[in-house]
Amino acid sequence: MVPRLSCFLLVALALLSAGCGRKTATPGGAAAERGAPAPAPALRKVVLQTDWFPQGEHGGFYQAQAKGFYRAAGLEVDIWSGGPGSGIKLKVAKGEADFGLNRSDDVILAASRGLPLVIVAAVMQHDPMALMVHAASPVQSLRDLGGRTVMGNIGLAYFPYLERRYGYTIEKRQNTFALGEFLANPDLIQQCVVTNEPFFARRQGKAVRTLSLAESGYDCYHTIFTRRELVRDAPDVIRAFVHASIRGWRDYLEGDPAPAYAAILAQNRDMTPELLAFSRSELILRHLVHGEREKGEDIGQISLARIADEILLLRDLKILEVPLAAAQIATKEFLPPAPAPGGR
Repeated sequence: MVPRLSCFLLVALALLSAGCGRKTATPGGAAAERGAPAPAPALRKVVLQTDWFPQGEHGGFYQAQAKGFYRAAGLEVDIWSGGPGSGIKLKVAKGEADFGLNRSDDVILAASRGLPLVIVAAVMQHDPMALMVHAASPVQSLRDLGGRTVMGNIGLAYFPYLERRYGYTIEKRQNTFALGEFLANPDLIQQCVVTNEPFFARRQGKAVRTLSLAESGYDCYHTIFTRRELVRDAPDVIRAFVHASIRGWRDYLEGDPAPAYAAILAQNRDMTPELLAFSRSELILRHLVHGEREKGEDIGQISLARIADEILLLRDLKILEVPLAAAQIATKEFLPPAPAPGGR
């Protein structure tokens, strides 16, 4: 007969032996042992600071957000509303936002003054800005503006460009971002975006025409830009954002825009379905986002040669004081391959 103390020792040794043979716990517990997939990596949070309140001209970004294109690319994108005084360039430069939207000439000038900004893609291949006149106005083209009063953003470079090119002087009035004075004065000329203000003028019963600034030769990109630090430290984040945004824009313009419409209407109480439809239609009809395929343009694409020409123009106008190379302010590194000119 085995003594009681020896029995206890044998049991303890058996339990100790069983414990030594047990597998060490791993993250995920039993599920991991059964070969279950590991949790998905956390999404990278980024902020896009837009240039205006939520609108149809931002549709591709809201489409990418609503349809999960950003999440599929590993990103959680927060779209910040813009508007007057939103400080887009400073927010991106300081790291408060990761991406911003603005005209290429404005970004070039900001970079020349020391802000570490880089253009990484184009939202619009051609400038949507125009001058709006009443249908009965004697002004038939940009050549006819001499001595006329134009309400616009006085600091923008197109004013001295038009005056130098056509040899006249324009009486400039600072833009109020409202149409009341224009609607009441048939002689006034108003800066506009072709995808927006003409809609409101016509809704007020006014017949209007638009004179495209791009047709004068002053044709800026509307761009996505980021800060130089992000280009250096997080190129994969930039590439993911650019590619998902391009996917969103293609889906918004070529597919069903309803997801973007719903998101924009939810965030902008002043927006209407009619204005959204008008803006999208103008983007398509004028090829503002797709560009001209025969020139190798497409959604998102930029041309460094065209950026270089814009820099030279700003230098000639004595607006750009510090010389810059196109590669200092823009990069094609994060874009998909451009289509061959004339290709489909």
